[in-house]
Amino acid sequence: MSASAHPALALRPFLITDTPLVAEIFRASVEELTADDYSDAQRKAWASAADDEEAFGERLGKQLTLLGTLGGSPVGFASLKGADQIDLLYVHPAGAGQGVGTMLVDALEKLAAGRGARRLTAEVSDNAQEFFMRRGYVAKTRNTMPRGGEWLANTTMEKPLAGKEKAQ
Repeated sequence: MSASAHPALALRPFLITDTPLVAEIFRASVEELTADDYSDAQRKAWASAADDEEAFGERLGKQLTLLGTLGGSPVGFASLKGADQIDLLYVHPAGAGQGVGTMLVDALEKLAAGRGARRLTAEVSDNAQEFFMRRGYVAKTRNTMPRGGEWLANTTMEKPLAGKEKAQ
């Protein structure tokens, strides 16, 4: 048997029993990967969205949610709301830059196209805009939303998906 220089990336569906781990991935991602773009108070308010783990798990359970694993351990997750909206995409800092986010978004794009979506939208944090732009998403609208007494800014981004009618 030969050793692998890079742990294998894989996908699996979210299970409700994954909720505590996914909540921790969410919190770590917000707290550690967004410091350049959001204040401590904003990050604390944002991360608090996972404080009610039961509600957080219910939200993910009602959507098509995938976990990205690295060497068999979950390090990221993404959810598709309806047929055409990426609701959540978060990667643990330990897995950042290793292809987990790309793998998750690729999967959601294929699933959305398979569901008949002609475009995919996402409300993207400031620190994630470059990632989405590299994948062909275009900024459409700048938004601010209240969370825990703080105002958080994000940008609605959109990408057209290849339709079957274009494959001729």
